[in-house]
Amino acid sequence: MTTLGQRDRRPEALGNLSVLPDETICVLLEYLAPRDIAHLACVSSVMYILCNEEPLWMSLCLRKAKGPLEYKGSWKKTTLHLEGVNQENDAYRKPLHFDGFNSLYLYKRFYRCNASLDGFSFDNGNVERRRDLSLDEFSKEYDAKKPVLLSGLTDSWPASNTWTIDQLSEKYGEVPFRISQRSPNKISMQFKDYISYMKTQRDEDPLYVFDDKFGDAAPELLKDYSVPHLFQEDWFEILDKESRPPYRWLIIGPERSGASWHVDPALTSAWNTLLCGRKRWALYPPGKVPLGVTVHVNEDDGDVSIDTPSSLQWWLDYYPLLPDEDKPIECTLLPGETIYVPSGWWHCILNLEPTVAVTQNFVNKENFGFVCLDMAPGYHHKGVCRAGLLALNDGNSEEMEEETHDEDDNTLSYSDLTRKEKRVRMNGDVETENHEEDVNGVSKRYNMWKNGFSYDINFLASFLDKERDHYNFPWSMGNSVGQREMRAWISKLWVLKPEMRELIWKGACIALNAEKWLRCLEELCTFHNFPLVTEDEKLPVGTGSNPVYLLSSYAVKLFVEGGLEQSMYGLGTELEFYDILGRADSPLKTHIPDVVASGILFFEKGSYKVVPWDGKRIPDIISSSNLVFDASMLNSEFPFGIWNKTLREHRNQGKPAPDSFGSLSSHVWPYIITKRCKGKIFAQLRDDLTWNDAQNLASFLGQQLRNLHQLPYPPVTRPALLNANGVHEEQNIPAEWKVFVDALCQKKKDVTSRLENWGNPIPRFLMNKIDEYIPDEFFVDLLHVFKDINGGDEIKPCTWIHSDVMDDNIHMEPYADDSVDGQQSSWRPSHILDFSDLSIGDPIYDLIPIYLDVFRGDNDLFKKLLESYGLPLIRSKSLPDNGTKTRDSSRKKVLSPSYRTMCYCILHEENVLGAMFSIWDELRTAESWEQIELTVWSLLNSY
Repeated sequence: MTTLGQRDRRPEALGNLSVLPDETICVLLEYLAPRDIAHLACVSSVMYILCNEEPLWMSLCLRKAKGPLEYKGSWKKTTLHLEGVNQENDAYRKPLHFDGFNSLYLYKRFYRCNASLDGFSFDNGNVERRRDLSLDEFSKEYDAKKPVLLSGLTDSWPASNTWTIDQLSEKYGEVPFRISQRSPNKISMQFKDYISYMKTQRDEDPLYVFDDKFGDAAPELLKDYSVPHLFQEDWFEILDKESRPPYRWLIIGPERSGASWHVDPALTSAWNTLLCGRKRWALYPPGKVPLGVTVHVNEDDGDVSIDTPSSLQWWLDYYPLLPDEDKPIECTLLPGETIYVPSGWWHCILNLEPTVAVTQNFVNKENFGFVCLDMAPGYHHKGVCRAGLLALNDGNSEEMEEETHDEDDNTLSYSDLTRKEKRVRMNGDVETENHEEDVNGVSKRYNMWKNGFSYDINFLASFLDKERDHYNFPWSMGNSVGQREMRAWISKLWVLKPEMRELIWKGACIALNAEKWLRCLEELCTFHNFPLVTEDEKLPVGTGSNPVYLLSSYAVKLFVEGGLEQSMYGLGTELEFYDILGRADSPLKTHIPDVVASGILFFEKGSYKVVPWDGKRIPDIISSSNLVFDASMLNSEFPFGIWNKTLREHRNQGKPAPDSFGSLSSHVWPYIITKRCKGKIFAQLRDDLTWNDAQNLASFLGQQLRNLHQLPYPPVTRPALLNANGVHEEQNIPAEWKVFVDALCQKKKDVTSRLENWGNPIPRFLMNKIDEYIPDEFFVDLLHVFKDINGGDEIKPCTWIHSDVMDDNIHMEPYADDSVDGQQSSWRPSHILDFSDLSIGDPIYDLIPIYLDVFRGDNDLFKKLLESYGLPLIRSKSLPDNGTKTRDSSRKKVLSPSYRTMCYCILHEENVLGAMFSIWDELRTAESWEQIELTVWSLLNSY
């Protein structure tokens, strides 16, 4: 600290950097490597001080750590241990001290690191406390309305007596638990190591156990508690374990730790039970953004992120600034008590002493609509749900000015304020829906904040962007479940909860735009003289990216994914495939649903119209729209067939495919109607099949893949394909292979970012080895082995590829199996569905979804499929002797089925690696891609 008479060493010690505030310098230091920090600490006395701050080393350590983490008494020591630095020297053990330096920023951080909460006084708060609350009372008074603090729910729990720090440490000391922190890495610590950390740490934002997989790590813990009777309705329970989002957590933390301000994911509700210690809770109703918190909503994908101070920092720096009328709803949670947090409520938790708690999030009939709303594409509604009308842009704010303007002459209108000022003003001007108060003054605070905002599903749904349809726009990365899971969830609810269909339909209209697609279905039924749509048939089925309806005798599919141009190519390719299938008289045709009709549905001048289309011409609705088509389309029998689709994909490599059909895309939809298959899709039957059924399925898939891969495809009109340097490609490379390999090459360019965005559990060192495992020569070699080297056939001809044979695209039918114990109901495969994603390329590509999604890595079933397939995956052929052994070696490597398949997995447009790592646990400790390759795909080399 600088005292009177001492010189300030900061300007001289920092030089030109002295113009930067200490906070900025500390942030910049976090971008450096530990060894660079160590070097920088030698530059000057102030740099020495800044470079030895524990919060800096904590950030460096968490960025590098790949659990299980062992804390070494300080974050600097822990980081140096991870770096392999020998710390046994006097210079390290004796830190230097300097006077003449003052930093308010560092002082505040030092205070937060060392503050004891023993001296802080907290009252009981103003959250209502209830005991022996009935389910009916809870539903009427609190569910999705306001928080309540409940006692008596844990009286019969073994956890009430056994979930103490000491007892848990004794029983589960060797068990690794997941740790909460702001690093992207998933970090775990053995519980004994975490307890040691708890006792010695002096962090401003301490780590705490926040483990959603604790039931897998220590299954006995699940027997120690049960879901209270008030919260047992959870509509996410019908999802498979793999599809269900995280919903329960074990929470253990030291004094000063806690959860910063947030709204629970997907606007779910939650209950949180404390078993030991004390927690201070603060809550605000939906739309009331806490002071110091900023909500960011990505206007491209709707993803929501929140900038917030740590829990302790908020209580110390922001809470004292709030006027009494703007303070949060508060309470201190004691052991044995449970707090209920409704959908959309902001909450912040501070541990006043070491605590152990368990919490679960849930969806029920009261918050179902809000969950569906949060899953819908777009961004306005996501922001409004959390930040109220402050989330709107300036134009919308001005439109609602009359609704939101205060009667107070001193109150500024929204248009008079900057966006930041709007947030501050919203925090200050609170108006309740009524002014009735009970004796404790609690009712007023439980009312929603007015100024035009209401946490009402009809009001919030009005902010949906109607142009961002569920089936047409990308899914937000921040959503709790994926698009496939969301569709499956609503479909299952529709079947399993017929008594709640009015509510489920409302949610489906919000999340899936179901009302719009039902109108389209009704128009098609009228045109084709089908019976009226029944109540059971009005909701789309399946998990695909296009609306599909099952009627009594038919299946109707509307093509909407990717816009009209992509939809036209999808249907056109499928119709051309069916045409060739019939002409070739392939046995595959008996296992594909018969086509009843196909055409174009469009909305024009206030009404829907339907025109048939068999794929053999450009429909009038398209050709009359002044669009320009190249000669290859005008002269083709199937203008939107496989080859024109392939050329389009080649032209668009590395950039989003433009929808050249412009405004047509919003009101024109291709469709296909097929006969409905009897039975069920495999996804619904997976757990009910016998081993004999599964083997029959494997044989069936092998046979049908063989039939598909032997089917001829249309003759290729070789285009003038150019390589990356603009030079014409060698003519002896098949054009279809050039397109296929170009697509792989483009996927290689952004493979790391794509894998990171998926949140795969792939170690960083493996990510860094992708270029080594798949060098650029791979693509050259892949093309080389398909060149007509000696005037003969290519080593392996390309084929039709379904590319999406997954559990929801396989249909099964029941039959009586009398081979075991008399009559036994069994299931056998009958049809393969959905050929709109057809392409041309390496047939090995089709094995990936079957092995990983259908067989879930079962080696015996995969072997059965390969035996039934009966075709060589790669035709053996010697390579020319050009005197370059290394080059020939790499080319021969490309001929390895396991290597090529592994490369396809890494470069796949879907999260294939995530599926692999979830099936084979041993992959998490793999030291090379070669090891992963042989673990998963080695069977192909002996086939």
